[in-house]
Amino acid sequence: MHETPGHRCAGGILGHVGGTPLVPLRRLTAGLAAPVLVKCEHLNPGGSVKDRIAVAIADDAEARGLLRPGMTIVEATAGNTGVGLALVAAARGYRLVCVLPEKMSADKRAALATLGAEVIVTPNAAPSHPDNFRRVAERLARERGWFLADQFNNPANVEVHARTTAAEILAQTGGVVGAFVAGAGTGGTITGVGRVLKRACPKVQVVLADPIGSGLAQWVESGTLGPDGAYAVEGIGASEPPGNLDRAVIDAAERVSDAESFATARRLIAEEGLLVGGSAGTNVAAALRVAARGGLEGPVVTVLPDSWDRYRSKPWLQPHAV
Repeated sequence: MHETPGHRCAGGILGHVGGTPLVPLRRLTAGLAAPVLVKCEHLNPGGSVKDRIAVAIADDAEARGLLRPGMTIVEATAGNTGVGLALVAAARGYRLVCVLPEKMSADKRAALATLGAEVIVTPNAAPSHPDNFRRVAERLARERGWFLADQFNNPANVEVHARTTAAEILAQTGGVVGAFVAGAGTGGTITGVGRVLKRACPKVQVVLADPIGSGLAQWVESGTLGPDGAYAVEGIGASEPPGNLDRAVIDAAERVSDAESFATARRLIAEEGLLVGGSAGTNVAAALRVAARGGLEGPVVTVLPDSWDRYRSKPWLQPHAV
Protein backbone atom coordinates (compact mmCIF):
# COMPACT_ATOMS: atom_id res chain seq x y z
CA MET A 1 0.00 0.00 0.00
CA HIS A 2 3.01 2.30 0.55
CA GLU A 3 5.39 3.01 -2.27
CA THR A 4 8.84 2.85 -0.67
CA PRO A 5 10.50 0.32 1.66
CA GLY A 6 10.97 3.04 4.25
CA HIS A 7 7.28 3.84 4.25
CA ARG A 8 6.38 0.15 4.45
CA CYS A 9 8.55 -0.30 7.56
CA ALA A 10 7.28 2.90 9.18
CA GLY A 11 3.70 1.71 8.74
CA GLY A 12 4.23 -1.40 10.87
CA ILE A 13 2.52 -4.58 9.70
CA LEU A 14 -0.19 -2.58 7.92
CA GLY A 15 2.52 -1.00 5.76
CA HIS A 16 3.15 -4.43 4.25
CA VAL A 17 -0.35 -4.87 2.86
CA GLY A 18 -0.25 -5.08 -0.94
CA GLY A 19 2.74 -5.42 -3.21
CA THR A 20 2.00 -9.13 -3.64
CA PRO A 21 3.75 -11.30 -6.27
CA LEU A 22 2.26 -12.12 -9.67
CA VAL A 23 3.47 -15.57 -10.66
CA PRO A 24 2.85 -17.81 -13.69
CA LEU A 25 1.17 -21.17 -13.33
CA ARG A 26 3.34 -23.92 -14.80
CA ARG A 27 1.81 -27.39 -14.53
CA LEU A 28 -1.88 -26.45 -14.66
CA THR A 29 -1.44 -24.49 -17.89
CA ALA A 30 0.39 -27.08 -19.99
CA GLY A 31 -0.81 -26.86 -23.61
CA LEU A 32 -3.01 -23.81 -23.16
CA ALA A 33 -3.18 -21.02 -25.71
CA ALA A 34 -2.33 -18.26 -23.23
CA PRO A 35 -0.33 -18.05 -19.99
CA VAL A 36 -2.15 -17.67 -16.66
CA LEU A 37 -0.63 -15.37 -14.04
CA VAL A 38 -1.91 -15.45 -10.45
CA LYS A 39 -1.84 -12.51 -8.03
CA CYS A 40 -0.81 -14.00 -4.68
CA GLU A 41 -3.15 -12.10 -2.37
CA HIS A 42 -2.94 -14.96 0.12
CA LEU A 43 0.54 -13.62 0.97
CA ASN A 44 -0.81 -10.41 2.52
CA PRO A 45 -0.13 -10.14 6.30
CA GLY A 46 -3.65 -11.26 7.21
CA GLY A 47 -3.67 -13.97 4.56
CA SER A 48 -6.13 -12.49 2.08
CA VAL A 49 -6.97 -9.83 -0.50
CA LYS A 50 -9.28 -8.26 2.08
CA ASP A 51 -6.34 -6.76 3.98
CA ARG A 52 -6.27 -4.09 1.28
CA ILE A 53 -9.84 -2.96 1.87
CA ALA A 54 -9.62 -3.21 5.65
CA VAL A 55 -6.80 -0.65 5.74
CA ALA A 56 -8.41 1.53 3.06
CA ILE A 57 -11.81 1.62 4.79
CA ALA A 58 -10.21 2.49 8.13
CA ASP A 59 -7.97 5.16 6.57
CA ASP A 60 -10.94 6.76 4.82
CA ALA A 61 -13.17 6.69 7.92
CA GLU A 62 -10.43 8.15 10.11
CA ALA A 63 -9.77 10.95 7.60
CA ARG A 64 -13.48 11.84 7.60
CA GLY A 65 -13.79 11.70 11.38
CA LEU A 66 -16.16 8.73 11.34
CA LEU A 67 -13.73 6.42 13.15
CA ARG A 68 -11.97 7.68 16.26
CA PRO A 69 -9.71 6.06 18.90
CA GLY A 70 -11.55 3.70 21.21
CA MET A 71 -14.52 3.15 18.91
CA THR A 72 -15.97 -0.23 17.91
CA ILE A 73 -15.88 -1.41 14.30
CA VAL A 74 -18.59 -3.86 13.24
CA GLU A 75 -18.63 -5.73 9.93
CA ALA A 76 -20.55 -8.44 8.14
CA THR A 77 -17.86 -10.73 6.78
CA ALA A 78 -17.16 -14.14 5.33
CA GLY A 79 -14.10 -14.04 7.58
CA ASN A 80 -11.31 -12.51 5.54
CA THR A 81 -12.31 -8.86 5.87
CA GLY A 82 -12.73 -9.56 9.56
CA VAL A 83 -9.13 -10.76 9.82
CA GLY A 84 -7.92 -7.66 7.97
CA LEU A 85 -9.97 -5.41 10.25
CA ALA A 86 -8.62 -7.30 13.27
CA LEU A 87 -5.09 -6.34 12.21
CA VAL A 88 -6.22 -2.72 11.91
CA ALA A 89 -7.98 -2.87 15.29
CA ALA A 90 -4.91 -4.34 16.97
CA ALA A 91 -2.56 -1.79 15.42
CA ARG A 92 -4.77 1.26 16.06
CA GLY A 93 -6.63 0.45 19.25
CA TYR A 94 -10.18 -0.31 18.11
CA ARG A 95 -12.65 -2.94 19.28
CA LEU A 96 -13.98 -5.24 16.55
CA VAL A 97 -17.22 -7.20 16.21
CA CYS A 98 -17.54 -9.58 13.24
CA VAL A 99 -20.87 -11.01 12.07
CA LEU A 100 -20.48 -14.24 10.08
CA PRO A 101 -23.08 -16.53 8.49
CA GLU A 102 -22.94 -20.06 9.89
CA LYS A 103 -21.73 -21.41 6.51
CA MET A 104 -18.27 -19.98 7.14
CA SER A 105 -15.56 -22.27 8.46
CA ALA A 106 -14.80 -22.88 12.12
CA ASP A 107 -11.19 -22.00 11.30
CA LYS A 108 -12.23 -18.43 10.46
CA ARG A 109 -14.23 -18.08 13.67
CA ALA A 110 -11.29 -19.35 15.73
CA ALA A 111 -8.83 -17.05 13.96
CA LEU A 112 -11.00 -13.99 14.56
CA ALA A 113 -11.48 -14.85 18.23
CA THR A 114 -7.74 -15.39 18.65
CA LEU A 115 -7.18 -11.94 17.11
CA GLY A 116 -9.44 -10.44 19.78
CA ALA A 117 -12.60 -9.92 17.77
CA GLU A 118 -16.05 -10.68 19.11
CA VAL A 119 -17.68 -13.17 16.72
CA ILE A 120 -21.44 -13.34 16.13
CA VAL A 121 -22.71 -16.23 13.98
CA THR A 122 -26.03 -15.85 12.17
CA PRO A 123 -28.20 -18.31 10.21
CA ASN A 124 -27.63 -18.62 6.45
CA ALA A 125 -30.56 -16.27 5.83
CA ALA A 126 -31.61 -14.49 2.63
CA PRO A 127 -30.55 -10.85 2.26
CA SER A 128 -34.09 -9.64 3.01
CA HIS A 129 -34.31 -11.59 6.29
CA PRO A 130 -33.53 -9.72 9.55
CA ASP A 131 -31.20 -12.57 10.59
CA ASN A 132 -29.03 -12.16 7.48
CA PHE A 133 -25.47 -11.36 8.56
CA ARG A 134 -25.44 -8.01 6.78
CA ARG A 135 -28.75 -6.94 8.29
CA VAL A 136 -27.53 -7.93 11.77
CA ALA A 137 -24.33 -5.88 11.40
CA GLU A 138 -26.31 -2.88 10.16
CA ARG A 139 -28.70 -3.14 13.08
CA LEU A 140 -25.89 -3.38 15.64
CA ALA A 141 -24.16 -0.33 14.16
CA ARG A 142 -27.38 1.67 14.21
CA GLU A 143 -28.45 0.70 17.72
CA ARG A 144 -25.06 0.90 19.43
CA GLY A 145 -23.35 3.71 17.58
CA TRP A 146 -20.62 1.47 16.17
CA PHE A 147 -18.76 2.17 12.93
CA LEU A 148 -20.04 -0.10 10.13
CA ALA A 149 -17.21 -0.86 7.70
CA ASP A 150 -19.82 -1.77 5.03
CA GLN A 151 -17.44 -3.45 2.60
CA PHE A 152 -20.26 -4.29 0.18
CA ASN A 153 -21.11 -0.63 -0.48
CA ASN A 154 -18.12 1.39 0.74
CA PRO A 155 -16.46 3.12 -2.24
CA ALA A 156 -13.06 2.93 -0.50
CA ASN A 157 -13.17 -0.80 -1.37
CA VAL A 158 -13.29 -0.20 -5.14
CA GLU A 159 -10.88 2.72 -4.94
CA VAL A 160 -8.08 0.80 -3.21
CA HIS A 161 -8.20 -1.96 -5.83
CA ALA A 162 -8.06 0.61 -8.62
CA ARG A 163 -5.19 2.45 -6.95
CA THR A 164 -3.09 -0.50 -5.77
CA THR A 165 -4.12 -3.93 -7.12
CA ALA A 166 -4.66 -2.75 -10.69
CA ALA A 167 -1.53 -0.60 -10.67
CA GLU A 168 0.55 -3.53 -9.42
CA ILE A 169 -0.83 -5.85 -12.11
CA LEU A 170 -0.04 -3.35 -14.86
CA ALA A 171 3.49 -2.85 -13.53
CA GLN A 172 4.07 -6.59 -13.18
CA THR A 173 2.81 -7.41 -16.70
CA GLY A 174 4.48 -4.50 -18.46
CA GLY A 175 1.04 -3.06 -19.12
CA VAL A 176 -0.17 -6.01 -21.22
CA VAL A 177 -3.18 -8.01 -19.96
CA GLY A 178 -5.43 -10.14 -22.17
CA ALA A 179 -8.05 -11.05 -19.59
CA PHE A 180 -8.74 -10.47 -15.91
CA VAL A 181 -10.74 -13.15 -14.09
CA ALA A 182 -12.13 -12.83 -10.56
CA GLY A 183 -15.03 -13.84 -8.39
CA ALA A 184 -17.19 -11.28 -6.63
CA GLY A 185 -17.90 -11.20 -2.92
CA THR A 186 -18.22 -7.47 -2.43
CA GLY A 187 -17.40 -6.71 -6.08
CA GLY A 188 -14.51 -4.45 -5.13
CA THR A 189 -11.70 -6.42 -6.77
CA ILE A 190 -13.29 -7.07 -10.16
CA THR A 191 -14.78 -3.56 -10.35
CA GLY A 192 -11.71 -1.62 -9.23
CA VAL A 193 -9.20 -3.65 -11.22
CA GLY A 194 -11.52 -4.02 -14.20
CA ARG A 195 -12.10 -0.29 -14.59
CA VAL A 196 -8.38 0.49 -14.63
CA LEU A 197 -7.48 -2.37 -16.98
CA LYS A 198 -10.23 -1.33 -19.41
CA ARG A 199 -8.59 2.08 -19.73
CA ALA A 200 -5.04 0.74 -19.99
CA CYS A 201 -5.72 -2.31 -22.20
CA PRO A 202 -8.76 -1.55 -24.40
CA LYS A 203 -9.11 -5.16 -25.63
CA VAL A 204 -8.89 -6.79 -22.20
CA GLN A 205 -11.68 -9.22 -21.27
CA VAL A 206 -13.01 -8.93 -17.71
CA VAL A 207 -14.61 -12.22 -16.66
CA LEU A 208 -16.60 -13.05 -13.53
CA ALA A 209 -15.83 -16.43 -11.94
CA ASP A 210 -19.04 -17.42 -10.19
CA PRO A 211 -19.96 -20.49 -8.12
CA ILE A 212 -22.83 -22.58 -9.43
CA GLY A 213 -25.64 -21.64 -7.03
CA SER A 214 -24.85 -17.93 -7.11
CA GLY A 215 -27.17 -15.68 -9.09
CA LEU A 216 -24.50 -13.28 -10.31
CA ALA A 217 -23.41 -15.03 -13.53
CA GLN A 218 -26.92 -14.80 -14.98
CA TRP A 219 -27.15 -11.18 -13.79
CA VAL A 220 -23.96 -10.33 -15.67
CA GLU A 221 -25.27 -11.97 -18.83
CA SER A 222 -28.88 -10.76 -18.79
CA GLY A 223 -29.41 -8.20 -16.05
CA THR A 224 -31.68 -10.65 -14.23
CA LEU A 225 -30.49 -12.56 -11.18
CA GLY A 226 -30.26 -16.32 -11.47
CA PRO A 227 -31.84 -18.75 -9.00
CA ASP A 228 -30.41 -18.76 -5.48
CA GLY A 229 -28.85 -22.14 -4.71
CA ALA A 230 -26.54 -23.65 -2.12
CA TYR A 231 -22.80 -23.90 -2.67
CA ALA A 232 -19.84 -24.56 -0.40
CA VAL A 233 -17.17 -22.19 -1.75
CA GLU A 234 -16.83 -19.31 0.69
CA GLY A 235 -16.57 -15.57 0.17
CA ILE A 236 -17.74 -15.20 -3.44
CA GLY A 237 -21.08 -15.31 -5.22
CA ALA A 238 -24.36 -13.86 -4.00
CA SER A 239 -28.12 -13.98 -4.32
CA GLU A 240 -28.14 -10.23 -5.01
CA PRO A 241 -25.48 -7.96 -6.54
CA PRO A 242 -23.47 -6.03 -3.96
CA GLY A 243 -23.42 -2.27 -4.33
CA ASN A 244 -19.73 -2.24 -5.29
CA LEU A 245 -20.17 -4.62 -8.23
CA ASP A 246 -20.31 -2.73 -11.54
CA ARG A 247 -21.95 -4.92 -14.19
CA ALA A 248 -20.80 -2.58 -16.98
CA VAL A 249 -17.15 -3.53 -16.35
CA ILE A 250 -17.73 -7.27 -16.86
CA ASP A 251 -17.70 -8.86 -20.31
CA ALA A 252 -18.62 -12.47 -19.50
CA ALA A 253 -19.10 -14.98 -16.71
CA GLU A 254 -17.84 -18.51 -16.06
CA ARG A 255 -19.83 -20.82 -13.79
CA VAL A 256 -17.74 -23.16 -11.65
CA SER A 257 -19.00 -26.03 -9.50
CA ASP A 258 -17.85 -26.70 -5.95
CA ALA A 259 -16.25 -29.93 -7.13
CA GLU A 260 -14.19 -28.17 -9.81
CA SER A 261 -13.27 -25.32 -7.46
CA PHE A 262 -12.00 -27.61 -4.72
CA ALA A 263 -10.23 -29.95 -7.15
CA THR A 264 -8.45 -26.97 -8.71
CA ALA A 265 -7.51 -25.57 -5.30
CA ARG A 266 -6.01 -28.93 -4.33
CA ARG A 267 -4.03 -28.95 -7.59
CA LEU A 268 -2.74 -25.44 -6.90
CA ILE A 269 -1.52 -26.66 -3.52
CA ALA A 270 -0.04 -29.97 -4.64
CA GLU A 271 1.26 -29.07 -8.13
CA GLU A 272 2.10 -25.37 -7.93
CA GLY A 273 3.02 -24.97 -4.25
CA LEU A 274 0.38 -22.26 -3.77
CA LEU A 275 -1.25 -22.62 -0.35
CA VAL A 276 -4.68 -21.25 -1.16
CA GLY A 277 -8.37 -21.57 -0.34
CA GLY A 278 -11.39 -22.71 -2.32
CA SER A 279 -12.20 -19.44 -4.06
CA ALA A 280 -8.72 -19.49 -5.61
CA GLY A 281 -9.81 -22.75 -7.20
CA THR A 282 -12.92 -21.06 -8.60
CA ASN A 283 -10.90 -18.19 -10.06
CA VAL A 284 -8.21 -20.40 -11.56
CA ALA A 285 -10.68 -22.92 -13.01
CA ALA A 286 -12.41 -20.06 -14.82
CA ALA A 287 -9.07 -18.52 -15.87
CA LEU A 288 -7.92 -21.84 -17.36
CA ARG A 289 -11.05 -21.97 -19.53
CA VAL A 290 -10.47 -18.41 -20.75
CA ALA A 291 -6.81 -19.20 -21.50
CA ALA A 292 -7.73 -22.38 -23.36
CA ARG A 293 -9.99 -20.49 -25.75
CA GLY A 294 -7.19 -18.11 -26.70
CA GLY A 295 -7.71 -15.09 -28.93
CA LEU A 296 -6.31 -12.76 -26.28
CA GLU A 297 -3.75 -9.99 -26.58
CA GLY A 298 -1.80 -10.88 -23.47
CA PRO A 299 -1.87 -13.21 -20.46
CA VAL A 300 -4.83 -14.15 -18.33
CA VAL A 301 -4.51 -12.67 -14.84
CA THR A 302 -6.48 -13.90 -11.85
CA VAL A 303 -6.42 -13.58 -8.07
CA LEU A 304 -5.68 -16.05 -5.29
CA PRO A 305 -7.92 -14.46 -2.66
CA ASP A 306 -6.90 -16.25 0.53
CA SER A 307 -4.81 -18.88 2.27
CA TRP A 308 -5.51 -22.52 3.01
CA ASP A 309 -5.08 -22.07 6.78
CA ARG A 310 -8.69 -20.96 7.25
CA TYR A 311 -10.08 -24.12 5.65
CA ARG A 312 -8.05 -26.84 7.33
CA SER A 313 -11.13 -28.30 9.02
CA LYS A 314 -13.22 -28.42 5.83
CA PRO A 315 -13.79 -31.80 4.15
CA TRP A 316 -12.35 -30.71 0.79
CA LEU A 317 -8.94 -30.06 2.34
CA GLN A 318 -8.64 -33.32 4.26
CA PRO A 319 -5.95 -35.80 3.11
CA HIS A 320 -8.53 -38.32 1.86
CA ALA A 321 -9.94 -35.66 -0.50
CA VAL A 322 -6.73 -35.33 -2.50
